[in-house]
Amino acid sequence: VQLVESGGGLVQRGESLRLTCTASGLVNSGYVMGWYRQAPGQEREFVATMLNSYTVKYADAVQGRFTISRDNAKKQVYLQMDNLRPEDTAVYYCFAKSGWEYWGQGTQVTVSS
Repeated sequence: VQLVESGGGLVQRGESLRLTCTASGLVNSGYVMGWYRQAPGQEREFVATMLNSYTVKYADAVQGRFTISRDNAKKQVYLQMDNLRPEDTAVYYCFAKSGWEYWGQGTQVTVSS
């Protein structure tokens, strides 16, 4: 299984970005997929996970601003990030889990004030 993130970049406070994670290999609808992030000098922290439309979780810090979704046919998971803040600056990592756990290489998101 390989996971590749895309869509990161540099934006200003209040702007939006959409991250995409594309999976290859034996990833199917039974996998939990989601996002973590890691800011400089900090530990990796949970952002959002999704199994299906009824099983979605968000970190308190992003609730109401970020939306996770997935397209199982395309083996993709998305993170729509709205009203971005400087404290959202981090490397964002995609993961997929079903027994085994897989991680992408990360994509940088920088929010300037």
